Amino acid sequence: MTHPLTSTRIEFHILQSFPVTCLNRDDVGAPKTAVIGGSTRARVSSQCWKRQVRMALPSFGIKLGYRTKQTTEMFSKACLEEGATVEQANSCSEKMSNLLVEKTLLFISDTEAKAFAQYAKSLGFEVFSQPPTSKSAIKTQTKNLAKVAKDNLNPAIDSLDIALFGRMVARATDMNVEAASSFSHAISTHKVTNDVDFFTALDDCKTNDDEEESSLMGSSHMGTNEFNSATYYRYVSLDVGELAKVLDGENLDKAIEAFTKALFVAVPSARQATQSGASPWEFARVLVRKGQRLQVPFETAVKAKDGGFLQPSIDEMTSYLDKKEKLAGSLFGKVASFDWGVNENFSIDELITALTNVIK
Repeated sequence: MTHPLTSTRIEFHILQSFPVTCLNRDDVGAPKTAVIGGSTRARVSSQCWKRQVRMALPSFGIKLGYRTKQTTEMFSKACLEEGATVEQANSCSEKMSNLLVEKTLLFISDTEAKAFAQYAKSLGFEVFSQPPTSKSAIKTQTKNLAKVAKDNLNPAIDSLDIALFGRMVARATDMNVEAASSFSHAISTHKVTNDVDFFTALDDCKTNDDEEESSLMGSSHMGTNEFNSATYYRYVSLDVGELAKVLDGENLDKAIEAFTKALFVAVPSARQATQSGASPWEFARVLVRKGQRLQVPFETAVKAKDGGFLQPSIDEMTSYLDKKEKLAGSLFGKVASFDWGVNENFSIDELITALTNVIK
């Protein structure tokens, strides 16, 4: 039976301006860039901003899962809590970890780890005490663990982030979870050239004992850091139907609220002590749609107008979305549309209320 929210998405089209920042560094420490429409743009990778959104979720009452290589320790602790001896716990945890992952991160929740331990206990902790004797035995044990995880994954309790950002387990594909959210790389709406900050540092403990040393003036260290300033376009899509399916309809409103608030407050953490980037959203068009996902390309870099890039970026983004809505006709599938940042009486809380009312 088709879920009534199948193919329903909340799309966030966000404009956010940052002065003098290096929000996301490349391999040489410079702000990331991309060439779009023949011009260089500032860029913040999707992975970078997704991480910050995920780390912001606990502030809004969400208990996260764990993305970790330390699964052996995690499973061992769970087995000990279920009454295993130290020897049994160590053996079981090592075998379970080896069945699921090898030198990679596993995205898993406390609930699933506890369920693994309970499954091992139901078999007397013996099934994992000896290595499997054949490939078919390994496959069976892996499949059984994957089924335990699938039956016990509960994002409403302690792993909403697994539902939001997805999980891929190559060795146990039944544990795979399709991500409900989709993040684009944030790009500047305009052409950007990185600048260089030259800095110096003074030695607080410099002595005057040495005559030659005392005659030296200036810094004890000097260096450079690259930075830029930009108005970024961020596109984020939340597949409400997929999220509702994984949540089994439980606490969907709470999940949408927490995700939206985390999206609002999350800012990449690079060089925040020296190049503070604490700028909030400037403008956002938030759509509830049943159509194909739609991202604004900003293929032509906007030019500054009336002293900045924000207003021409707003104009370009909204006109593009309005045009595509007309061209797509019934395929656009618009259910609702909200412009945040125009009306001072329409707060982020009121946006969330409006979204959850539409989704009900």
